[in-house]
Amino acid sequence: MDYRKPDIGLTEAMSLLDRYWGRQTDHVTAVSGGNLSSVFFFDSEGKGFVLRVSAIPDAFKRDRCISELLTSQGVPYPRCYKEDTAGPFVFSISDRIEGGVLADLPEAQKNELVPELVGLITRMNQVELGPTSGFGWIGPAGDGTYVSWEAYLHDFYKEDQKGNFWENWHELFRSGFLERDVFEECRARLLHYAPYNAPHRYFVHNDCHAWNLITDGRSLTGIIDGNCLYGDFVIDISIAEGAIPGKDAIQAFQDHYERMGIGIPDFKERLLGARYYKGLDGLRFYAKTGRKSSYDSLRSFLLSLTG
Repeated sequence: MDYRKPDIGLTEAMSLLDRYWGRQTDHVTAVSGGNLSSVFFFDSEGKGFVLRVSAIPDAFKRDRCISELLTSQGVPYPRCYKEDTAGPFVFSISDRIEGGVLADLPEAQKNELVPELVGLITRMNQVELGPTSGFGWIGPAGDGTYVSWEAYLHDFYKEDQKGNFWENWHELFRSGFLERDVFEECRARLLHYAPYNAPHRYFVHNDCHAWNLITDGRSLTGIIDGNCLYGDFVIDISIAEGAIPGKDAIQAFQDHYERMGIGIPDFKERLLGARYYKGLDGLRFYAKTGRKSSYDSLRSFLLSLTG
């Protein structure tokens, strides 16, 4: 399976929209970003939309379910209107949230948005999940794919994986710069702290970094592109802390939950479990994509963590 971003130009994107959208489209433009999808903005009937195109067959199969869960409860997440197959590719069409990415703001403006960041992530994590069940990846019907958090972790990091992005990932120990001893040390720490995360089941965006947070410069207008699952909301806190470097976002989240009257038991242990969960995935992702400097920085951070 080809996990590279598809080489789709404006002509192909416009042809796809003419065939599958069925409405007048204007101002179709290619957008930088997207690790595995080609992204385009376009206007139709006075509104802005996003077209994403991927070579991965199941890339967007759960978009509609997740967008309905979040938008129905007031979370500013793109509403999904269509997902379909177009030749060798799959595509999704959703609302375009106006603004730019938080990552592009000057440091001073970012710092002013810490309360917005905390409020948005908390509101998203605390949505009502209704009659859904399960942990891990959210399937098209809205349920988690695994019976427990530990079962999800075991499957996510197992060696024998077929038909997904991590097929043959253990080859990175032999052909790349992924270090087995470092990986196994961090995995042992993850499994030590996983029982603290395991009982907690919330909606987790799982990718709420500064490039997925949208802002008009004065407020956060939305969040996009979740790699969503059911698990401990502290995972999103561990990711969001990096969205505004130099500010103690972790303390800001703790203070916010205290004001809400919601306790976070075993917070220190859950935060360590979250950091190792995301960190292990980051190590192998950077190794797979050849980003050595990012790998080295994350490696140092993970090995420096203490209980």
